[in-house]
Amino acid sequence: MGSVMMKIRVMPSDVDVDLNEVLEKIKNIQMEGVEIRDSAIQPIAFGLKAIVLMAVMPDMEGIGDRYIEEIGKIEGVESVEIEDMELL
Repeated sequence: MGSVMMKIRVMPSDVDVDLNEVLEKIKNIQMEGVEIRDSAIQPIAFGLKAIVLMAVMPDMEGIGDRYIEEIGKIEGVESVEIEDMELL
């Protein structure tokens, strides 16, 4: 079984959401085999910013979906989408 790297974009529900706090909550999600390799807060438009994550996880059915679902439960998160995914 290999690993998968996902580039994930997390959009806040409002421009006033503290993205550093959201990022800390994302990093505290305990899911076996999931490791955040990189993260950044990037400007989108009109003062809106997004969190972009590079996460590595086992190539197992459903683990990416469960991880995305957990991120989406965090207060202040409007949407979570996978921008890119590749096998390692």
